[in-house]
Amino acid sequence: MTWSIVARDPDTGHLGIAVASRFFAVGSAVPYMRGGIGAVATQAFVSPLYGVDGLSMLGEGKAPDEIIAALTGRDDGAEQRQMHLIDAKGRNAAFTGAKCIDWAGHLVDDQVSVAGNMLAGPQVLDATLAAYKSLSQAPFAERLLAAMEAGEGAGGDKRGKQSAALVIYRDQDYAWLSIRADDHADPLQELWRLYRVAQERYLHVAETMPTRANPHGLIDRREIDQTIASLEADRIASGRKSASFATPWIPT
Repeated sequence: MTWSIVARDPDTGHLGIAVASRFFAVGSAVPYMRGGIGAVATQAFVSPLYGVDGLSMLGEGKAPDEIIAALTGRDDGAEQRQMHLIDAKGRNAAFTGAKCIDWAGHLVDDQVSVAGNMLAGPQVLDATLAAYKSLSQAPFAERLLAAMEAGEGAGGDKRGKQSAALVIYRDQDYAWLSIRADDHADPLQELWRLYRVAQERYLHVAETMPTRANPHGLIDRREIDQTIASLEADRIASGRKSASFATPWIPT
């Protein structure tokens, strides 16, 4: 009932998952992630343990193929489940159970995988992966969203639309960006809107948050305010609704 993309940005090492479904609050069930460790998407007849235990195993240094074998090997319901994952080094793997509802399958490529079930057909994953690979110069978040948009254009979930989510982790134990549309007529477009709103203030504040290497973060609010004010002035001068509207790969 879902399709998703799991990726590692090769330039930064950042990890991301984007997911969409004709199912309520898919973002609460599918993505699991830890900065500097890896990312797991568990879907179809979801097992949250695939996400929780998969991350623990990634943290222990186990390879993605090894993790899939361990998780599915202990699970009598594995043939109704689907998962794909990537580690901090970019190693990845995927599994689609034989009893997942058609169309179901996955594609694994260099530092990215796409997987889905109950889809309009294999073209959904083909389009998702092709779009992602074609946008190597785009910001990571926009690349993930544009890929999902392409999959939606190819048919997406054959039952329709309801929810979507985008989660990105950098090298910390907390998300850099986590946005969801839990029940929406056009959830991917809602994610684009939320992403644009996040660019106004939220993501600039996120850059100042404490890290393990710098537990203080940036504590002088004047620097944050100056950055936001400068960007707002540029936006007004250019007549744009938001900074991201100037980026050619964002759909309108």
